[in-house]
Amino acid sequence: MTQKPALVPKNLLLPFILITSLFALWGFANDITNPMVAAFKRVLELNNTQASWVQMAFYGGYFTMALPAAFFIKKYSYKTGILLGLGLYGFGALLFYPAAAWESYGFFLASLYILTFGLAFLETTANPYILSMGPEATATQRLNLAQAFNPMGALAGLFVAKQFILNALQSNATDEYGNIIFSSLDESAKAVIRTADLMVIRDPYVMLGLVVIAILVIIALVKMPENKETGKVEFKATMGRLLKNRNFVEGTLAQMFYVGAQIMVWTYIYQYAEVLGISNADAVNYGYAALVIFLIGRWVCTFLLRYISPTKLLSIFSVLAIIFTAGAIFLPGMTGLYSLVAISFAMSLMFPTIYGIALDGLGEDSKFAAAYLVMAIVGGAIMPTLQGMIMDIGGAAYDDTLILGVPEVNFSFILPLVCFVMVLLFSLRVKKVAKLEG
Repeated sequence: MTQKPALVPKNLLLPFILITSLFALWGFANDITNPMVAAFKRVLELNNTQASWVQMAFYGGYFTMALPAAFFIKKYSYKTGILLGLGLYGFGALLFYPAAAWESYGFFLASLYILTFGLAFLETTANPYILSMGPEATATQRLNLAQAFNPMGALAGLFVAKQFILNALQSNATDEYGNIIFSSLDESAKAVIRTADLMVIRDPYVMLGLVVIAILVIIALVKMPENKETGKVEFKATMGRLLKNRNFVEGTLAQMFYVGAQIMVWTYIYQYAEVLGISNADAVNYGYAALVIFLIGRWVCTFLLRYISPTKLLSIFSVLAIIFTAGAIFLPGMTGLYSLVAISFAMSLMFPTIYGIALDGLGEDSKFAAAYLVMAIVGGAIMPTLQGMIMDIGGAAYDDTLILGVPEVNFSFILPLVCFVMVLLFSLRVKKVAKLEG
């Protein structure tokens, strides 16, 4: 009987644990930020498109810095890249302090933009590092295992967003009939509340910045194995090889569509719930449910990948995502919201599996390929803004017009549905090629 290859060799277990902890750290940043779209909209009285710039700044930072991060870690080392990433992450979070003092939306956006420079370094470094920590046969399964810790950090971020931000915002206060009071106040009263609420938003980010700096110090003091390479960077030759690799090119596009869908589903669950009469603070409970289902899906998929090929499982989960998204669009009331939450189970497999398929067999080229896959996170910057524009069709409210018989907030989920169709097409094409080659 042939023994199955080890998921993580014993001599690499400690480095694996340390790098895996970073997946939770950027998951925290992602999900403390998603509810901020609704928070900034109310506090600063923005429309949906303006509020969506939170995600444009957040995920735009990934796009800007992923390729420079790849050059950096190619020239120096994984550990150096991680330390620089943590430094930028912490600095961006600490910038929330002066942003709140200036009461400037642009300053907050710039802070998020710099914060995600650090996340781009961490993701560009950590994902290929995890893939390299063991046999190639178990690489996709190993990345799914590491990625399973990402939603744990996300749950912590969502908890902080609810308990220490959304529940504490005075601009969310309602009258005895459940109507928001803030919009009816005079400008002087609004100014007082706005100052207080921006400080409420500020404090968790400042604390996060201090924690990240502390983690930076710890990792700096720990000796870790390094894949240190100081050789010449042959960018042109590498790009020539990558562009000829169909799995990489199509995988990058599929990743862009997937990330766009994920951010739309997790960002606008609050707006969807608000139309049903659920406050932003209470809607976080549905965000919790989505992340718990997502986490369960990650663990289930890590198990299933031992018996089902990644491409086949990706096809199955893409179909599930399409069905659940259609339910979120067309099913009425709470049933639609439950369907929206269920999408997270179908999404649980997608990021690490697309990532693993796209990098399969690339060898040294995987470092730059990984950077482009991180740049594909720009889908999370572009797609939510487009969805916000759909929700602004009838005005700033989420249900002031009907499209195909449903409120525009429901109809706006047509964008995630299209994204999941693109992921399905990618999985079917790769599965067909694998069958022919097999």
